[in-house]
Formats: sequence, structure tokens, C-alpha cells
Amino acid sequence: MGRIITIGREFGSGGRELGRRLAEELQIEYYDRELLTEIAKHTSLAEEYIRNVVERQPHSLLPITIGRSFTYVDDYAFKQAQAVYQAQSKIIRELAEKSDCVIIGRCADYILQDKKPLRLFVYADMDSRVRRCMERRSPGESQTEKEMKKQIQTVDKNRARYYEFYTGLKWGDKLNYDLCINTTDVVIKEIVPAIAKMLG
Repeated sequence: MGRIITIGREFGSGGRELGRRLAEELQIEYYDRELLTEIAKHTSLAEEYIRNVVERQPHSLLPITIGRSFTYVDDYAFKQAQAVYQAQSKIIRELAEKSDCVIIGRCADYILQDKKPLRLFVYADMDSRVRRCMERRSPGESQTEKEMKKQIQTVDKNRARYYEFYTGLKWGDKLNYDLCINTTDVVIKEIVPAIAKMLG
């Protein structure tokens, strides 16, 4: 089996950049937003809709056994969310079979568990994450630090719910990963060569 690296990450921790740079350093494939495009092709759903599904808890679906409280819309939304997850799982498995790669998020560590991927989780303290996000805002964005902190907390909460809904595991729990990387006050590009060397 080839080298498969999955990366879970807190919002603003630099996990996406770390994954991209690590893939470049190791000269292997890198998959992140490309997965959304592939899922759209396989499901005939709009890419923006898919992004909303994979970045949020699948609506309020946890009490799915209480069927009488669900409307038709809820049932339809649940089926759509399941279709997205199934397509996502199929694509992730196909990509992992094709070549060595780094895959960002999307429950890849769980989906590929039989292939024994190297599972990384990237985290940082809140102040560091707020600073990183503020520095990387696009010109049109004008959030205050307080608003950015709230956005970070919301994204993390949604990622945790999504991950836990589909895997039954706790998002960010060190027991679910092979290596946890603290990027607090760290320049990502400076630590990647050492990580790549460590991974061999």
C-alpha cells in the first residue's frame, strides 16, 4: 500500500497549508477542494450545496429515529446528505488507490481506516488562529477579532458535529490520530521539512 496521509485541522490552524506544503515536499498528490468538484460530478448536486453539507452537521439529524417529527423536507435533506457522504467516500477511496496522497478533512481518516493512513491533526491556540485568519482575510472582508473568533468557533463546532455524526469518534481526540501538530506561533513552511523527514 502506498503512502496516504489524512489531515484533520482546527479552523485557522494552518492545516490546509501544512497539507499542501507537505504534499509538495513529499512529491505526492494533494486533495482538498478538488473533492467537492468530484462529488458534484458524481451526484449532480451544486458544488456550493455540497460545500454546505460537508462543512456542517447534516442539519439536525442526530435524532433520526424520531421519524414522526421530521417533515418531507428534512427527510429529503437527510437523503441528500447521505448521498454526498457516499459519493465522498467512494471518491476518496478511488484517489487513495490511485496514488500516494495527502487528503484534507472530510472524514478521510475514517473512510480509509482499512488502509492504515497516517492520521494527522493540526491545532493551535485561539489567539494564534485569530491572528492567522485576520492576516489572510481577503480585501473585501472586514471582521473584527471578536467576530473572527466567533467564526472560528462556529466552523470548529460544525466540523466536530459532521465528523462525529459519520464516524462515531470524537473530532480532535488525540487517541484518533497518529500525530498531533501544534502550530501556535509557528511559520508553517518552516516546520514542513522536519515533518516530512520524520515521516520518512
